[in-house]
Amino acid sequence: MIEIRYWAGAKHAAGTDRDLVETPAPLTLAEIRERAVDLHPGTRLGEVLAACSALIGEQPVGKADPASVLVRPGETVEFLPPFAGG
Repeated sequence: MIEIRYWAGAKHAAGTDRDLVETPAPLTLAEIRERAVDLHPGTRLGEVLAACSALIGEQPVGKADPASVLVRPGETVEFLPPFAGG
């Protein structure tokens, strides 16, 4: 199982702060995003996630290609929208 956590605008778009994805094998971050969007049809979640940074555990993904980043069962992915303010 992979836990997906949403923050700020992503949480608002999903209508929840987390989802659980059942999988026996690793998924790419791109696949996780697709599954998240599929769990919340008719929302703006896909658009919001496209602007989000991601953490796997406590490690930022940075600018890595989401199709090349593996997420293993038992890990947590967090999606953080850009922050504003000063």
